[in-house]
Amino acid sequence: MTRRHLLMLAGLLGAGALLLFGERAPVPEVAEAVERAVAPEARKARPAGKPQAPPPVILALLPRAQVAGEDGDTFGAADTVFQSQNWTPPPVVAAPVEPPPPPPPMAPPLPFVYLGKAAAEGTWEVFLSRADKTYIVRANTVIDGAYRVVAIAPPVMTINYLPLNQVQQLNIGVTE
Repeated sequence: MTRRHLLMLAGLLGAGALLLFGERAPVPEVAEAVERAVAPEARKARPAGKPQAPPPVILALLPRAQVAGEDGDTFGAADTVFQSQNWTPPPVVAAPVEPPPPPPPMAPPLPFVYLGKAAAEGTWEVFLSRADKTYIVRANTVIDGAYRVVAIAPPVMTINYLPLNQVQQLNIGVTE
C-alpha cells in the first residue's frame, strides 16, 4: 500500500468513527447572531458620503415538520417548499362570436320545365310545364300569382318572383 492509500483509509475510518460515535440529537437552540466590531482602519477606508449598509439579518431555522410535512412529503402539498410547476400556457379563451345574420330570403328555384317556344304575331310564346300543368306564356304574363314573365329574349327568359320581387332567368335556347 502506498502512503496515499493509507491516508484515504485513515480518513474513511475517521468518518466511520464519527458516524458511529458522534452526537445524533439535534441542537434545540438556535445560535444568535453576534455583532462584530469594525476595526478603526476599516472605518477610515469607507468613503464619507456613502451610507453604511445595514447588518445582515439571520433568520431562525424552522422545524423540518413545518417545512416538509410530518412524513417528509415535499411534493403535492400546497404549503410545501417544493411545489409542482405547470409551464403550459392557459387555454386561450375566445371571445364569444356572434352568429352572422341570417341570409336574406331567396326565391326558390324555378319550378318550370322548358318545353319549347314559338314566334306568334311578332312576339315570343314559351311553353312551360309544372307538375301536370302546361303554360303558354308571353311577356307580362302572371303564372299562378307568384311569377311574372318580364321579357322573352332567346336564349333566356326573364321571370320575376313576385313575393320577394327577385328576378330569375330560364334558359330557353337560341333562335332557330
